[in-house]
Amino acid sequence: MRGAVMRLTAAAAGGVIVLLLTVPVVQGQNDWRVTYTSTQICALKGSTVDIQCTYRHRAGKTFWFSKESNNVFVDLRTDPDYAGRVQYRCENSLCTLRITDLRESDSAVYYISQPDGTYAASPGVTLTVADLQVQVRKTDAFRTSLWAELECHSSCPLPGHPSYVWYENGQKIHRQTSNTCSVNMYYAHRSYSCAVRGHENSPSPSLSMQGENGWGVTYSSSQICGLTGSTVDIHCTYRYPFRISSKYTVQNAFWFRERNPEPEDLKTVSDYKYRVQYSSNNNDCTLTIRDLRESDSAEFKFRFIINLLTGKYTGSPGVTLSVTDPQLLIHVRRSTVNEYSTWTELTCHNNCPLPDRYSYIWYKNGQKVQDKKVYFHPHPLNPADNYSCAVQGHEMFPSPTVYAPRRPSVSVSPSAEIVEGSSVNLTCSSDANPAASITWYKRNRNQAHQHLSEQPQLVLSSIQFSDSGGYYCTAENKLGSRTSENLLIDVRYAPKLPSVSVSPSAEIVEGSSVTLTCSSDANPAANITWYKENQTLPQGHGGSYHFTSISSEDRGIYYCKSENQHGSINSSSVFIDVVCK
Repeated sequence: MRGAVMRLTAAAAGGVIVLLLTVPVVQGQNDWRVTYTSTQICALKGSTVDIQCTYRHRAGKTFWFSKESNNVFVDLRTDPDYAGRVQYRCENSLCTLRITDLRESDSAVYYISQPDGTYAASPGVTLTVADLQVQVRKTDAFRTSLWAELECHSSCPLPGHPSYVWYENGQKIHRQTSNTCSVNMYYAHRSYSCAVRGHENSPSPSLSMQGENGWGVTYSSSQICGLTGSTVDIHCTYRYPFRISSKYTVQNAFWFRERNPEPEDLKTVSDYKYRVQYSSNNNDCTLTIRDLRESDSAEFKFRFIINLLTGKYTGSPGVTLSVTDPQLLIHVRRSTVNEYSTWTELTCHNNCPLPDRYSYIWYKNGQKVQDKKVYFHPHPLNPADNYSCAVQGHEMFPSPTVYAPRRPSVSVSPSAEIVEGSSVNLTCSSDANPAASITWYKRNRNQAHQHLSEQPQLVLSSIQFSDSGGYYCTAENKLGSRTSENLLIDVRYAPKLPSVSVSPSAEIVEGSSVTLTCSSDANPAANITWYKENQTLPQGHGGSYHFTSISSEDRGIYYCKSENQHGSINSSSVFIDVVCK
């Protein structure tokens, strides 16, 4: 049995790193042979990675890439986590997987899989997605030197020997290309970040270095979020430009809240003295606050004092702490990957971005379904289900549930009889979260569906009889849609001008049979009354008036009146001339 080759290529610093290895063939199921190694790939967040391998199968079938989820191997092309970010093909036993815009959540083991998803060749390829962070290297000289050494640290070893780009206050430092950078602490208020050359669009977060002529306080972040009831650490280091001797000593070092004219040690403040902890050993000045309260939202600073006349030094600006209630919201995003696959993504969101260390719990219809991730993909998506999330450890503060619209209810105002010319309001409402969008339709007599409005309220300011018909609305959000029942609108109106006809229409001869007919459009149907020269004809009610044997005495002018509760109107007159035999 011949060996096979697997080639892994990872987009990294300044180019493409190629790992070419030859290992024994692994015998798979159904006479499927795939070669894998235990080599791990480290690639930068935001970059692109290619994974290639060879396989053999006697049936010559096409395979696809996957990663394991609950013992099921899911095609990455249908996984909403990878929507629009994966491409691969298998030709001539060579398979290539490309993932673009890498995220930390892409860190996983990837496999080449059989088409039915029941089997994937092991052990797969382990991908670790790295991010960058600027760290201060604490050497023996850190405390007393005017210089500090910064390191561009990666969470996993990047392949090859990448070159780095450093930034000071957002401007590139052209002289620095290694993963370390020496900075002068004599100057105050500077920030530093780094990036791998070729991937400058994915730099590290900035590290603020606060100094006062060599005396410095460095905060790891200028903005921190925390949840009420939890604990937060505000990391800090401080330095001074000469070795403290018995003549010059640090008399005091403390944290304070920037709200009083004179800084006050948090350990002496009643609101904090039992909830805070910090020390100033080895130049570390990290502050810990327990049992966070919303009232703790403020700017915090560290100060150290030496026995000099001007020996008070504070890093400025400090660290702004935002404390928010654990109550969360869920953002819903929906997309169509292709004509065969749609996906919906739910994201557990807080107005204040929480640190990555927080884990999340997801609930479906009140039952726990997933934890750890900030996002959740319901599959399959049932419009009858509802979802909520919570921060792990704060399960008593779940988010409001999100769900598809319930069946809309429709109402009409006024609810009494609707008369032509009046103003009528149709209202559609549906319980949904996120809020549903409303669309109104009219079902005409020919069963055609006419789109009318996309507002919850449909206003017919001067309704006409032609507006009569069936009305309904739909409520839709990204979790589903529902249609209301049909609302029948019957517009009432006064009679229109009656039309009068005489039968026979030819010459009327004495003794013949003659019928007068009066018709008028009205809703409800009109009552008809016949008149001869303003005299009501006996038994003249009804649409027709009949002469069984007309006589010369019946000669004269006739008209009819059409009437209902909304009005009445007279027809035009007709002259009946009776000719003698």
